[in-house]
Amino acid sequence: HLQNFIKEGILVEQVKNVFITKTFPNHYSIVTGLYEESHGIVANSMYDVVTKKHFSDFNDKDPFWWNEAVPIWVTNQLQENRSSAAAMWPGTDVPIHNATPSYFMNYSSSVSFGERLSNITTWLSSSNPPVTFATLYWEEPDASGHRYGPEDKDNMRRVLKEIDDHIGELVHKLKALGLWENLNVIITSDHGMTQCSSGRLINLDACINRSDYTLIDLTPVAAILPKINITEAYNKLKICNLHMNVYLKEDIPARFHYQHNDRIQPIILVADEGWTIALNKSSPPKCDHGYDNSLPSMNPFLAAHGPAFHKGYKHSTINIVDIYPMMCHILGLKPRPNNGTFSHTKCLLVDQWCINLPEAIGIVIGALLVLTTLTCLIIVMQNRLSGPRPFSRLQLQDDDDDPLIG
Repeated sequence: HLQNFIKEGILVEQVKNVFITKTFPNHYSIVTGLYEESHGIVANSMYDVVTKKHFSDFNDKDPFWWNEAVPIWVTNQLQENRSSAAAMWPGTDVPIHNATPSYFMNYSSSVSFGERLSNITTWLSSSNPPVTFATLYWEEPDASGHRYGPEDKDNMRRVLKEIDDHIGELVHKLKALGLWENLNVIITSDHGMTQCSSGRLINLDACINRSDYTLIDLTPVAAILPKINITEAYNKLKICNLHMNVYLKEDIPARFHYQHNDRIQPIILVADEGWTIALNKSSPPKCDHGYDNSLPSMNPFLAAHGPAFHKGYKHSTINIVDIYPMMCHILGLKPRPNNGTFSHTKCLLVDQWCINLPEAIGIVIGALLVLTTLTCLIIVMQNRLSGPRPFSRLQLQDDDDDPLIG
């Protein structure tokens, strides 16, 4: 079903997500177009030193955490005669800037895909004002990936088959309601996965006393709030393990865009791909994400179908923050300030003129060949038209009285 969806639409083979490559941060980047340091959801577990508030998967309903940005469903509803709907997308059951989607479901992992889809399609087909933006979140294959790991081929093949069936269910439902040809549908993800193992474990207890710090977020990017002197804690951690980079907040690489927010802790630990940061020698997960976003294993894909998109087109890469300005363009919304670049997605859209890289190179080479040929022709023609220059005798001037030979 997914292959048919892609065949009739577009495929972006690699979406570079934002660091850290975790669920809540990247879902909010998709709908705001912002890096984590800008939208404020910097991890799945956070601590605010000013308010002393904590954020986690099970404590995420306080608008305080979400109000540093305005998601697209809020912007969409500010337009006349429009509403938004959501089936368990992170943040949609929170009154962000005093607004939730007009139609939404409180999050519960026990609610089936079918029930979520049924609600979304009902809202799309019968709401007044009409739903012009809707989003649906499904936990798989993330949940099973953590349980089995990508190397468990049999179990993951079964999970992926179920997901493919859900995509078929989505398409069938939209066609049955007469919505398929008029809707633009985007399928993407927040992150990838990589295999972990017990042989790749970083034991923090071997490096620093637990009484010296508070662990705000754990593996593979651990957030450390020191109770002792920051430099002392940093010096202990930086020699802890060769497979873990240790950064003071001010030294976090600029490419991560992960520095300018009070919710980012004074020390950040970043494990190498496949390595697990743990308090002790506990068993690591079979599989994990959250690592450096330059790793291909962390990057998802994007597929889309609908009247706004080309058919049968493949594109190499975009950034996850580019999705937001693209969606705003399709909806006719003025995007709020964001870190995305709309031009990165122009080649996906039927109403935009774009030249991809191979075409651009071909045009440049072709232009150079034409210019070279014209230059040669002009030089040759000028030489032919000018003809031989006439011989001119040496003329002596009146004052040239001196003899030429003495």
